[in-house]
Amino acid sequence: MARLKNKAIREMNEKDLYDRLKQIRADLFKLKVESKKGTLRKESGKLKPRRKNIARILTRINELKKKWQKISDYQ
Repeated sequence: MARLKNKAIREMNEKDLYDRLKQIRADLFKLKVESKKGTLRKESGKLKPRRKNIARILTRINELKKKWQKISDYQ
């Protein structure tokens, strides 16, 4: 899985963001297990981009929550 672009993340709705987050976290977990076992070789450079993708998605989810919070405060 390559780096997720911010443009692609902004186009996703909240459900898609949570689905992608779950998928990336599961993939990261598998890579971490392989790393601890010592069987991770060619994919060792895939850990950091996945962590950054998770951070980007969580940032977008928090932005959406704040947006909806502001909207509900005005009503």
